[in-house]
Amino acid sequence: MRAFVALLLLALLSACSTPPAPPPGQPLGSAVDAIVADAMAAQRVPGIAVGVLRQGETLLARGYGLADVEHAVAVTPATVFQTGSLAKQFAAVAVMQQVEAGRLGLDDPVRRFLPALPAAWDGITVRQLLNHTAGVPDHPPGRLDLRRDYSEAELVELAASLPLAAPAGTRWQYADTGYQLIGVLLRALSGRFYGDLLAERVFQPLGMKSARVISEEAIVMHRAAGYRLRDGQLLNQEWVAPTLNTTADGSLYLSLDDWLRWARAVQRRELLRPASWDAVFSPATLAGGARHPYGLGWELSGAAQPAGYRHAGAWQGFSTAYLHRDAAGLTVIVLCNLGSADAVAIAERIADAAGAAP
Repeated sequence: MRAFVALLLLALLSACSTPPAPPPGQPLGSAVDAIVADAMAAQRVPGIAVGVLRQGETLLARGYGLADVEHAVAVTPATVFQTGSLAKQFAAVAVMQQVEAGRLGLDDPVRRFLPALPAAWDGITVRQLLNHTAGVPDHPPGRLDLRRDYSEAELVELAASLPLAAPAGTRWQYADTGYQLIGVLLRALSGRFYGDLLAERVFQPLGMKSARVISEEAIVMHRAAGYRLRDGQLLNQEWVAPTLNTTADGSLYLSLDDWLRWARAVQRRELLRPASWDAVFSPATLAGGARHPYGLGWELSGAAQPAGYRHAGAWQGFSTAYLHRDAAGLTVIVLCNLGSADAVAIAERIADAAGAAP
């Protein structure tokens, strides 16, 4: 549903044709300006926001192009973009807060909290939903009606009717379905909507004033419009039913300013205990002991001892990327308001330029 894997494949396919990084020694601002100009021209992206953070210090926070083409509104660091699957990391933090409160363990069976799931799910744990090793597949195309408002109970029923793709813990398979269930699980544990938990326990403590669950009817200051290309023509994003834009697999708004606040909090390991952050950034362990480089809501740079973390998102006219390299203490965030934009490749080029900049 959030097209994370498709976005990564697009990044890999485009890498060969991506223009080379600016020469070493070029000032970071000029290098980023050139990279973004290349991407916007080649991919026809209306607007992009870019943030670069090193060791907790913001090196760059800039907007490029238009947040709203129809009204000619420029992108700024305050412009609010949809997150796509980048928001999975927040759902994982909300679960870890419940773990710290003693309401569940990561290795507890999911059916303990969602008994409507079938007996075939007996071996699936909370951890496996979070790191995509549960064997739960995504819904096949057309099965989930994006124009229909589903209740949480109906989403659980739909997930329960899917045949498992593999026995729990035997392989890694990215699936939004698992994170949709995480949102339902958080309500079962707390009695509250997961978006309200995030607002109270993550966004407000960190001063993230733009961060919130998607709502098209709400007045959202500085909201960007999302776009798509069809036969070379720029069009507005397609409409999605409100409840499907409030699930825990990627349904948030954030500005670049708030992404930078969040990035500093992650680097400093705020909000959670050290052991909880260790769990978040631990690679998935498969049956037989093999490891896969994905933690709880994060893709990791290596299975043995991760040297960085990243994630991407694409949904409803937006494409996003978050990349962190531990060795340099460097974080790059790229937010685009075109669903087909290659935010991952842009972030990689900017990270390379930041490493070479004086």
